[in-house]
Amino acid sequence: MADSEADRIAELQAQVDQLKEAVTSHAVVDQAIGMMVALGRVTPDEGWQVLREVSQHTNIKLRNIAELILIWGRRGDIPAEVRAALEDALDRYGPAQVPGAEEG
Repeated sequence: MADSEADRIAELQAQVDQLKEAVTSHAVVDQAIGMMVALGRVTPDEGWQVLREVSQHTNIKLRNIAELILIWGRRGDIPAEVRAALEDALDRYGPAQVPGAEEG
């Protein structure tokens, strides 16, 4: 009986860890969507689509794209490949260029 209780505790702890990771991931993605809304002047749904498209076009997981966007917001730097995909996606949904992008 002790083994089954220990197994159940381990199983529940794994579920708690997965839920914590999901909540953290969700928060990061929501913050990145907020940046798209503010900087790209798009709706939240369009911000989500922008993140999805950038993720698909760069072959980088959506959560990692969101993290890169948040880092960009703090430090001002973003990989060129991600910036290009972000500009392309925002051009399809929003009226403005990514701040700091070259005019031309």
